[in-house]
Amino acid sequence: MSTALHARTLPISAVLFDLDGTLVDTAEEFVVVVQALRAEEGLAPMPAARIRQSVSNGARALVSLALGLTEYDAGFEEKRLRLLALYGEVLGTAATPYPGIPELLQALAEKNISWGIATNKPRAYAAPLIEALDFQPPAGSLVCPDDVVDRKPHPESLYLNCRHLGCAPSEAIYVGDHLRDIEAGRGAGMATIAAAYGYIEPDDDAARWGADAIVTDSRDLITTIFPA
Repeated sequence: MSTALHARTLPISAVLFDLDGTLVDTAEEFVVVVQALRAEEGLAPMPAARIRQSVSNGARALVSLALGLTEYDAGFEEKRLRLLALYGEVLGTAATPYPGIPELLQALAEKNISWGIATNKPRAYAAPLIEALDFQPPAGSLVCPDDVVDRKPHPESLYLNCRHLGCAPSEAIYVGDHLRDIEAGRGAGMATIAAAYGYIEPDDDAARWGADAIVTDSRDLITTIFPA
């Protein structure tokens, strides 16, 4: 199910995606990592669904979820680095593109529309993941927090994507599963699509983010971007 993409005059020149929870389902890898981190601390496994909901919030949020720590607690940084080390061991082993994404990328290629990725995932993890998934056609731009001064929700990442792809921000659409993605897209002057099928916290609601459209099934992205 999706809502209409309002205020968009086709043609468009580029479609940009967040990574985890939007383009790729990486949750099963993080479920393994969080459970392993808990096991090392003598804690019982927690519901996998709860872990999935927090994946888009990053490593710090997952450490807090897993161990009940805050960033100000002693040992937090050690546990964050341990979580990242565990993730490095499983990266790419269970991640898959969301249903409909390969078909969407083919449709974009047929219409000579570029695509790229703007993520807050560090390049050390994002680049090998994308390489393992072997998207066809490949992304024309990958922007990670390593590449910018201000990460999302600041629009700097999206501006850099557009420079890589040779398009104006007003000619692009950004798709993401978190409020910060929609804020970044709106800040850049892009049309935005909320990926409500992604990793959303129990007390959050994609309808409140102010996106131009909401998609609850990744297979509907293609008809949202290219309405009949």
